[in-house]
Amino acid sequence: QAQVEESGGGSVQAGGSLTLSCTASTLHRDFDDVAMGWFRQAPGKEREGVACINDDGQNIRYTDSVSGRFTASRDSAKNTLYLHMNDPKPEDTAVYYCAAATTWIKFPLRPEEYTDWGQGTQVAVSS
Repeated sequence: QAQVEESGGGSVQAGGSLTLSCTASTLHRDFDDVAMGWFRQAPGKEREGVACINDDGQNIRYTDSVSGRFTASRDSAKNTLYLHMNDPKPEDTAVYYCAAATTWIKFPLRPEEYTDWGQGTQVAVSS
């Protein structure tokens, strides 16, 4: 189990950049043994997966709409997950959530395998 908290959201102009952070505090697992994911929910839409990253950071999967623009990474020393948003578009406007998983079957993970979620951070992209 883990406690996660997102930060770094805000307003950004299309074509700019923004970096989100997620700090994970684990009680019974080392951060390097935890898979992490970024999700988002836009107004009027269902929550969707944005990126997932495995425990050692060597395998990363992005949803097609952000591939080539967003970069997920993790820093073991800081127990932190990042999402660098390059060239954000208005359609990227959403509440972004960070999630952690301590147990999974395959990569990429199924949404239900993420058991610990942050409160979300708002990202608004203006044109």
